[in-house]
Amino acid sequence: MKKKLIRSWAMYDWANSAFATTITAAILPVYYYDVAAKGLDQSLASSYWGYSNSIAVFTVAILSPVLGAISDYSSAKKQFLRFFAYMGIIASILLAFVGEGDYILASLLLIIGTIGFSGANVFYDAFLPEVADEHDIDRVSARGYAMGYLGGGILLAINVLMLLKHDWFGIPNAMVASQIAFITVGIWWFAFSIPLFKNIQEEKKVRLKRTQSYAAIGLTRVGQTLKELKHYKQLFIFLIAFWLYNDGISTIIKMATIYGKDIGIGTNDLITALLITQFVGLPCTFAFGWLSSKISAKKALLLSLYIYVAIVLLGFFMSSALHFYLLAICVGLVQGGAQALSRSIFGKMVPANRHAEFYGFFGISSKFAAVFGPFLFGIVGQLTGNSRFGIISLLVFFIVGIILLHRVNIEKGIEEAK
Repeated sequence: MKKKLIRSWAMYDWANSAFATTITAAILPVYYYDVAAKGLDQSLASSYWGYSNSIAVFTVAILSPVLGAISDYSSAKKQFLRFFAYMGIIASILLAFVGEGDYILASLLLIIGTIGFSGANVFYDAFLPEVADEHDIDRVSARGYAMGYLGGGILLAINVLMLLKHDWFGIPNAMVASQIAFITVGIWWFAFSIPLFKNIQEEKKVRLKRTQSYAAIGLTRVGQTLKELKHYKQLFIFLIAFWLYNDGISTIIKMATIYGKDIGIGTNDLITALLITQFVGLPCTFAFGWLSSKISAKKALLLSLYIYVAIVLLGFFMSSALHFYLLAICVGLVQGGAQALSRSIFGKMVPANRHAEFYGFFGISSKFAAVFGPFLFGIVGQLTGNSRFGIISLLVFFIVGIILLHRVNIEKGIEEAK
């Protein structure tokens, strides 16, 4: 029974990663630029996409403490997971009805879909300790992560083929192929979520007193954790560094395609390059785990961030599809490694009996931090009329983050946590 539960749990990552790859990273940015924002100035299309992502992430950040409290104190995780998943699924399918000039509708559906995707993940993650035994939790978590890479990559590959060779499928043009791709995301997400919805069971939770609300307890926990951080100086410095460089990383993921479109890279090249990123990322994430055992996690993380600095600089001067392919490979080399190492370093400096509390704060605070990158990209691009200046503005997140990370003494942080 346990193996069946683990398979069902991991399969949801396979299911919902279709939204992250096909919609957020690859096809919707191009569709937004070419179709939804048709008639707008080119730099405005990129800016509006950035603003839409910032609004989506900000909304998720506001909701996260409340959703976390619901997850910890209710026996309704399954219902909330289903509700938010269906929200994302429906938004994905409705994107097929976005036509020329409908950039407001496209932005609204992106925001709703992102809220659904991220909201469902709060409850999905909360099921992990119930699905896996304590000694197995890392392996099961990694299995879900790998399934997400694979599932999202497979559907993206199918959709890329459908876009590049739409005549093979009897599809009249790339616009219709994109609309069909949005529908496939909804179907894929729904179909592969069924095992989780069918097999997962709730554990009984301690009910809140009538005088307590989920919002109050969620916000109180965030405030208490923030106060506690003053006792863990190295952890606090690392968190600030993480907020900064991770904002740069997430902004590159969200803005790369529409930026490439804005500077004249062809749609087929953009989407194919992102598919390459997906499949380069899986083995390289494990490779960074090996590298960290050889040179230390901090040095491996710093190496990945220096590569990101090079990616931003080269992105500013990028002028051809070949450049985009090379940068896509570079992102694949470091994306998973940087994020995985960040989480493991954080875990080393967290007090042993307070992992759940601090990891919850880690997730919530990083969502708030991720608001600023897309917004900065958008506002700089709009003010200058050139999205190249939007991409170069991201250097500030990486440079300051690297400077702060150099100041982190992980061994001292481990001692502070004892």
